[in-house]
Amino acid sequence: MKSKLFIAVLISLTFSVYSGYSQVLTFPPSGDNQKSSISQYMGLVEVNITYNSPDVHSPSGDDRRGNIWGALVPYGLMNLGFGMSTADNPSPWRSGANENTTIRFSHDVEVQGQPVKAGIYGLFFIPEEGDWTLILSKDYTSWGSYFYNPKNDVLRVKVSPKNSEYHEYLTYEFDNRKLSSCTAMLKWEDIAVPIELSVPNINDLYIAQMEAELNSNIGFDWQSWVKACSFCINYNTHLDKALEWADFAINARYVGERNFATLSNKAAVLYAMGNIAESDKLIMEAIKEPTATKSDMSRAERGLIAADRNELALEIAKFNYNKYEKAWPTNVGMARAYSAMGEYKTALKYAKKALAEAPDDRNKKNMEEAVKDLEAGKDIN
Repeated sequence: MKSKLFIAVLISLTFSVYSGYSQVLTFPPSGDNQKSSISQYMGLVEVNITYNSPDVHSPSGDDRRGNIWGALVPYGLMNLGFGMSTADNPSPWRSGANENTTIRFSHDVEVQGQPVKAGIYGLFFIPEEGDWTLILSKDYTSWGSYFYNPKNDVLRVKVSPKNSEYHEYLTYEFDNRKLSSCTAMLKWEDIAVPIELSVPNINDLYIAQMEAELNSNIGFDWQSWVKACSFCINYNTHLDKALEWADFAINARYVGERNFATLSNKAAVLYAMGNIAESDKLIMEAIKEPTATKSDMSRAERGLIAADRNELALEIAKFNYNKYEKAWPTNVGMARAYSAMGEYKTALKYAKKALAEAPDDRNKKNMEEAVKDLEAGKDIN
């Protein structure tokens, strides 16, 4: 015991003698509170939380379970007695240990439904026995809460802690992960504190990103413009822009090409915009293009049947059947199209032909089932 005390005195004397020298040596984190960082994407938008993670058990091994909230982490604001933290300017909890906990957003987001600009923020809480207050501060470089100034707040909102499975280490996780939203969760001891995050108008971000990419070498083929249109159709967004891109894929100098893919792509955009007559006209132009294969026409026909556009589907099936001289799978197409129209006897005739020419066991089995259904008066689509 005396020897340890003697060593401690020597160390303190050493530091007092050399206090004017550089102090940049690297030591383990204070209190063994390991530094952690976690990121989550909402589509294009990255959220990162960097924090220092204390244990429920103290560095000396004491079990502090049941004495974290309201004790180790006091309820309300705290006078830390250092820096700017005084009785007149008490501090929130730094939501971790050691230096500031920070949260970074790569794009503008909403936190608990409130708008927050892209950037890095200090993440603080005011714990209470009921709802807590979440604070985002533009001062994220100061140490902990010692220099907290409410003038730097950019957001104060309420959050509602809930019971959680036990967590020895203070941890941040992400839950309910979706394309444009997620929940950041602080978990420690027996509680979890959810923070709802969302991205307003995320499709705007994708469109802006695609525009930038299409202006690069990616845009020097018509396929990229068609893919960009597909995004707009699938998400029913920015259809006016999609129509511009569809025209570019067909007509642009050096890039555009008039073929089945580009014409049917524009037809799909027009259909999504509600311009049915123009869409139907362009579909018929597309299937008459020399580039249109029997498989292309079969897919177009099935898509129309799925959209309950049965008359146009039958017209395409007939064109495909006649152009490719009854080759597989044109009989299948005729069977499906007539079945969609409710003409089961005619559909059965073509289904039996398709069964006879099936190229493999899988297709043969499918057509056997189709024949049985049609004989029973059931639609095969």
